[in-house]
Amino acid sequence: MYQPPVVACIGAGQLARMMATAAGELGMALRVMANSADDPAALVLPETQVIVGSPADTAALSRLLAGASVLTFEHELIPDTVFDQAAAAGVAVHPRREALVYAKDKLAMRRRLGELGLPMPAWVEGDDIDGVAQLGKHCGWPLVAKVTHGGYDGRGVEFVTNLFDYQEWRERLDSGTQCLVEQRVPFTRELAVLGARRPSGEMRIWPVVQTWQESGQCAAVLQAPHETETKVFAQAEAIARRVAAELDVTGVFAVELFEVQSPSGKSQLYINELAMRPHNSGHWTQDGCVTSQFEQHLRAVLDLPLGVTTPTAPVTAMANVLGSALEDPGQAAATVMDRYPNVKIHLYRKGNRPGRKLGHVNVCGLSPEALLAEARAAADLLMGK
Repeated sequence: MYQPPVVACIGAGQLARMMATAAGELGMALRVMANSADDPAALVLPETQVIVGSPADTAALSRLLAGASVLTFEHELIPDTVFDQAAAAGVAVHPRREALVYAKDKLAMRRRLGELGLPMPAWVEGDDIDGVAQLGKHCGWPLVAKVTHGGYDGRGVEFVTNLFDYQEWRERLDSGTQCLVEQRVPFTRELAVLGARRPSGEMRIWPVVQTWQESGQCAAVLQAPHETETKVFAQAEAIARRVAAELDVTGVFAVELFEVQSPSGKSQLYINELAMRPHNSGHWTQDGCVTSQFEQHLRAVLDLPLGVTTPTAPVTAMANVLGSALEDPGQAAATVMDRYPNVKIHLYRKGNRPGRKLGHVNVCGLSPEALLAEARAAADLLMGK
């Protein structure tokens, strides 16, 4: 008798919640490891598909892996013991440990990208105080100091204005915390390339998007045709393809880039961050693309043929709901529906706190400026603004 694939996922936040929708449409089963029964994905899946526990708990992990076709993640903070236990259980893991390290460890990422000769900001290891001083002298202060593990959405990142400022910041870190220091790139704009690669090597790339950050978090994304920027977007895609191939990435991945434009109009790209999972810069694909990043991730980790990444509208804009002055952003959903009937609302059912990602909105159409403004206005209503 046919048994549908079971995709096991560590993490039950909003990314797993949106993967659950895609899995249901494909006739698959998504089984998640949740911190609690109130996690976003746990609220939309049957109890039998939710394991409450920690990936460090071998018994809970055994229940997650039992009968699974593949193990994947919705975040990079995965202990190495998970890979060992999955191997013992005969369950494939995607992305693989050897690839995921470059998303988990910023220092490992910078070293590897340097070996490949890929463009990135100048950097030094945080323990090299003389190197930090020389970097500041060569590139100019402020510099960007980052913890190597566990930082995300602006956490674990600090702009340091001089060497004393850096040393003070470093002393506030927990003992043994590794860090690195990077050039602060004077970027013109931030771009992101989202792609997917399956174990057998097939790769698909979505159109390059522009992103806007606020307080270290992604606030908005715009996918729009850029006929006059074909060259820089082709360079961005080539960088992403090389990163995925060289690091042997499997599943959905994102490459975040800084674009620096000289007075003459020439553009230079620098790799900022890597992600090996569905990514905030790809939420627009839910409503603006033939294949969403969530469906594609499931296809990729199961080594199934990938879907086309062709947009279904000329322009798609996405805006995040980052905290809300309302008790629940859903209180404003009817108002958004009335004022902006073209907007698609995606709420995660997460507990409300300042700056927390509670949802996002997508809107498709023709005008980049008008759609971006509409998406932001709709998100503002959900944030109680």
